[in-house]
Amino acid sequence: MRVAAIDCGTNSVRLLVTDLDPGAGAQHDVLRRMEIVRLGAGVDRTGRLAADAIERTRLALAAYAGETRRLGARRVRMVATSASRDAANAGEFTAMVVATLGAEPEVVSGDEEARLSFTGAVRGLPVSLAPPYLVVDIGGGSTEFVVGAAAPAAAVSVDIGCVRMTERHLHTEPPAPAEIAAAEADIAAVVENALRRVAEAGLRVGPPRLIGLAGSVTTVAAIALGLPRYQPERIHHARIPYRDVAKVTADLLAAPRAARLALPVMHPGRADVIGAGALILRIVMERAGVAEVVASEHDILDGIAWSLA
Repeated sequence: MRVAAIDCGTNSVRLLVTDLDPGAGAQHDVLRRMEIVRLGAGVDRTGRLAADAIERTRLALAAYAGETRRLGARRVRMVATSASRDAANAGEFTAMVVATLGAEPEVVSGDEEARLSFTGAVRGLPVSLAPPYLVVDIGGGSTEFVVGAAAPAAAVSVDIGCVRMTERHLHTEPPAPAEIAAAEADIAAVVENALRRVAEAGLRVGPPRLIGLAGSVTTVAAIALGLPRYQPERIHHARIPYRDVAKVTADLLAAPRAARLALPVMHPGRADVIGAGALILRIVMERAGVAEVVASEHDILDGIAWSLA
């Protein structure tokens, strides 16, 4: 079955066209695309989606609609996440999507977003990476925490993300020490609460295996691995020690934007928010007490695809 999944988040909108064999549990990707549209720019401050952000998203979705028709996807599902939940003018966004795709976006809850992320991340993990798992999906506006083994046992979504934390705290270039300290305090309080909530409701058997999702995690992993360019096949399931995450985070927060842009693995649309994303990852690892993070290129997009099988 050929299906298409679209994930519209705070920072990016992504497309996956893939062939699924539910009987064998197999997935063969036909196309993956990502566009940085920054749909959630300013939402934390204004509570509204900006007109130019909606237009950027429309252009990306129009291109994706053409790809899904060209490739013959039998079923299409679009999920919209943090920014679309938070915005007072979400109706404008929905009307745009209907006009562009011919169907309404599903504005899912944080809990459903977390469960889709878990499904996408855990499928295909090597047997050497045994459960229980703590799946952490660091987005632009929110971060999802899910614990479980074969299936999610508990999920929490919280309003910290690389775009939201950058807009809230990291205003100078590079950020001043006081700005970083304020961001650390904000993130740490939210992360500790989230970890406590999933621990109370979820698994308690042994330390969890941390699986990190989304562009902040995979970019940190690519930098830590010293890759000459962004190579998903080398990033997928790479195990990055805490000391490397901490060093990359410190370097990113100390570097000016031009230096971050010059990194060969850096997407231009991520350079201004990667410091906050890396900081969230580092604090999650500290507070969860884990020695390494397993980076995954499979995430909520893959979970959306499998929900169509």
